[in-house]
Amino acid sequence: MKQFPKFATFLALGALTASLALAADPDAAAPARAEAGRTTSVPLSPDAPSAYVVQKGDTLWGISAKFLTQPWYWPEVWYLNPEVQNPHRIYPGDTLRLVYDAATGKPQIRVERGDQVKLEPQMRSTPLNEAIQPIPFEIVAAFMSKPSVVAEEDLKRLPYIVAFGDRRVIGGAGDVLYARGVEGSDPGSRFNVVHVGDALKDPDDGKVLGYQGIYTGSGRLDRAAGPGKDDFAKVLMTDSARETLVGDRLVKDRLDVPLDFIPHAPSGPVNGKVMAVIAGTSVIGQYQVIAFNRGKHHGLEPGNVLSIWQAGEKVKDRGPGGAANTNQFTEPFQPSVRLPSERAGTVMVFKTYDRMSYGLVMSAEDQMHVGDSVRSP
Repeated sequence: MKQFPKFATFLALGALTASLALAADPDAAAPARAEAGRTTSVPLSPDAPSAYVVQKGDTLWGISAKFLTQPWYWPEVWYLNPEVQNPHRIYPGDTLRLVYDAATGKPQIRVERGDQVKLEPQMRSTPLNEAIQPIPFEIVAAFMSKPSVVAEEDLKRLPYIVAFGDRRVIGGAGDVLYARGVEGSDPGSRFNVVHVGDALKDPDDGKVLGYQGIYTGSGRLDRAAGPGKDDFAKVLMTDSARETLVGDRLVKDRLDVPLDFIPHAPSGPVNGKVMAVIAGTSVIGQYQVIAFNRGKHHGLEPGNVLSIWQAGEKVKDRGPGGAANTNQFTEPFQPSVRLPSERAGTVMVFKTYDRMSYGLVMSAEDQMHVGDSVRSP
């Protein structure tokens, strides 16, 4: 069974003092909790625990949701204990405590290490790769190794198949292929093969931002390319899902996206459109990956949280009498109106490009579809 590398969850010091976009608008946030004279704009959950012991398999998003009604407010309440070794990371067995600052009355979440005594500098016994992740690691890893969407920027650098052995024109399991662009990989490294499909265009201006990616099979690097310009990498295909063609691309069978971010709102307003969903489905659900037409150029970065708004349905306005006012002759002349958009879910960005991003749907309150909006939360 293949193993993916894991990344520790780092809580950035700079994010702790940053004012989130919603925090400046008390009407946009959930009602604040007031207890014994304490009032805060941070939207604490009504049933937030006073303490929580981190479990194996937890995610930072899930833990945040236990304490907050809006998990992207986490940087507002996280408190770095200066007396604790490695305060930036959270591990299974650690205890998170909800306390209130004596001077300001604001809530804070503090960590108590599960395997060391406070105030004594000790080496932690838990490996760094056991630190909790911000979002489910396996889903992101699976998508990145077998992408159903290939960004334009990735396409330019991915290795490609030049030819198959034995003069074959179509490849499959057991066949040898020769490729250009395979660099920095040792023999035995695994690659997935992706066929580039239809273009993915920005709904705003029609610019091509990516392409549909179709998984065709996987293989093992048998021989790395030499230094000569006419030398090729040799790959033995071990699995096949459909025919593989000359020109298809190779994608490393490992995660190359560092998950070292925390959930937080974007620094400015965002309003984009969902362009594609993993596996090519049209209905979006929880823990599905989506691609949308906003990226670094629009101020997005990994960890940003956005809301998904279901596009309002287009209907006929038949007037006060409704259907009684309509017949087969008048129906074509009835004015069409679009119903209001409704919030349907939340997505967290984990990979950004210049003008598009990938995000993982963290919650789904209603059905969502390609063409729905992504906006600042």
